[in-house]
Amino acid sequence: MEERFQLFTTLVANINRCIKKIKTEEMSQFNLKSVHVSCIYYLYKSDALTVKELCDVCEEDKANISRAVEHLETCAYVMPRPSGSKRYKAPIKLTEQGEEVAQIICDKVNSVLRKASVGVSDEEREVLYRTLGAISDNLLAICEDYDI
Repeated sequence: MEERFQLFTTLVANINRCIKKIKTEEMSQFNLKSVHVSCIYYLYKSDALTVKELCDVCEEDKANISRAVEHLETCAYVMPRPSGSKRYKAPIKLTEQGEEVAQIICDKVNSVLRKASVGVSDEEREVLYRTLGAISDNLLAICEDYDI
C-alpha cells in the first residue's frame, strides 16, 4: 500500500510541476506566468468570465486571480474594468492582443498535449482521464468531510 501511495503522489506532483514549468517557459516571451496562462486560456474558451468564475475554472484563490487579472490589464491582454464596476462582478474579456496571445497559447497547449501523449492510444487516454476523474471526485468527497 505504501508503494501505491508513493507512486501516486510522486507522479501527480511531477506532472503538476512539469505543467507549471512548461507554462512558465513557453510564456516568458509574453511576460506571463502559469496562472496568467490559465486565465487567458479560459477567457478565450468562454469569451468572458468574472473573477469568481475564473477562480473556479483555474482552481485558484481570489487573491491570485485578482493579481493575475491586474497584470493582464497592465499588459493590455484583457479589457480594463469599466469605471464604477465591482472587480469581482465585472465580466473580464480579452483584448485583440489578448486574443492573439490566447491563440498562441492554444497552439502551444495542443503541441504539448500531442508530445505528452506519444505512446498512449486514444483508448488508454480515455481510461486514464476517466480514472483520474473518479480518483479526483473521491478525494474531493474525502476533503469535504474535513470541512466544518
